Amino acid sequence: MSVKITGFETHDVRFPTSLTGDGTDAMNTDCDYSSAYVTLTTSSDLIGHGMTFTIGRGNDIVCTAIKEVASRLLGKDVEELFANMGATWDYLCSDPQLRWIGPEKGVIHIALGAVNNALWDMYARSRKKPLWKLIVDMTPEELVASTAFRYISDAITKEEALTMLKEKASTKAEREARVREVGYPAYVTSAGWLGYSDEKVARLTKEAVQAGFNHFKMKVGADRDSDLRRGKIIRSIIDDPQYLPAGQAPRDPNGPDLVGKNAGPTGSVLMIDANQVWDVPQAIDYVASLEEIKPWFIEEPTAPDDILGHAAIRKALKPHGIGVATGEHAHNRMVFKQLLQAEAIDVCQIDSCRLAGVSEVLSVLLMAAKFKIPVCPHAGGVGLCEYVIHLSLIDYIAVSGTMERNVLEFVDHLHEHFLYPCSINKNGRYNVPSNDSEGYSIEMHKESISRYEWPHGTYWTQEHAAAKA
Repeated sequence: MSVKITGFETHDVRFPTSLTGDGTDAMNTDCDYSSAYVTLTTSSDLIGHGMTFTIGRGNDIVCTAIKEVASRLLGKDVEELFANMGATWDYLCSDPQLRWIGPEKGVIHIALGAVNNALWDMYARSRKKPLWKLIVDMTPEELVASTAFRYISDAITKEEALTMLKEKASTKAEREARVREVGYPAYVTSAGWLGYSDEKVARLTKEAVQAGFNHFKMKVGADRDSDLRRGKIIRSIIDDPQYLPAGQAPRDPNGPDLVGKNAGPTGSVLMIDANQVWDVPQAIDYVASLEEIKPWFIEEPTAPDDILGHAAIRKALKPHGIGVATGEHAHNRMVFKQLLQAEAIDVCQIDSCRLAGVSEVLSVLLMAAKFKIPVCPHAGGVGLCEYVIHLSLIDYIAVSGTMERNVLEFVDHLHEHFLYPCSINKNGRYNVPSNDSEGYSIEMHKESISRYEWPHGTYWTQEHAAAKA
């Protein structure tokens, strides 16, 4: 008997991170990390969970859009959907009326991300594999069929993608064994939020070094003098061998994984992130003035849609040895296509639910591999770390075949709300998700949903209300 999708439910879940300054940057000064969460149900006990991330107000609007997108799946046979996830993605984003309020951007697109991710979660659960394992076990033909290809054939064709994947297929098992053994490289942002005091920045940086991290990111853009001061504080710690974990020798700053990253004497790397606050000339001037703290790259120096602006910034900063990264707010694969074609970025930063789910992410992974640009996903938000470790594993094992220069963002917030939280090993690397039941690792505890659902969850009606009284 075939299994069909019979329903869905959504939840507007918000966490009060604005109270502690978590997530603060020059553009987003008051963040309540939030999840627009969806569960797909079927005629059997098979389910699928997905979400997209916001920072508070407007999360309810995304939930409304999720309901509209998810309704297109009602009555559909799950195996028919799974058989060609690329075609399923095309169907989900092609409602002849809903498409008008995108198309393929904005609220409707991130709502599609939540639904597509929930369907991939269901697919992985049906095969009793974590999401990354489901995809790396696919044949090259199956993976190409799972990818969103419309509008990108001038950058990469299905035939080119198939050739690339076949070249990597025979060595997938070796890479899988390697990453299971050592973990996937990570970088830490938790020490660098703009809302933190200098003392807290120093304490958290020391803790991150002790935890094994050697890539660190700091928010910039509100005040140049403050940025230099905070950058020097971080550099004074990450470049000093006395703060390394006991018995750990400094890394080689000129090693293949660090060369060109402005690594300091211990092999530690600093990145900076402006979250879109500058015009192009302002970005060039401001970042050049921070050369003293030796950042590897500036992330989101200007508007996320400004392809030529990023290219101009990259060209101007090259003599200063500072690269350009972006992608957290690149709202579809076509923006990434143009960033790559225009040679506008040194680092490609995908977001697991700004893009419309796994099928669109696959298209960006394939394009970045063709253009030989490392993919370092964004994960600064609730649930994003749980999501993106799967995407980086897919990239390493099946697509690019490399993780030597890649680093995946890690933010130490809110993992306790998930049944299958991500984890970091003693060397500052992500552990590989290995539970056969976890799917895409995004299932949230029912108690967390009940407590933090907006506006009637017990936290918001009792604790938060009492604190404001």
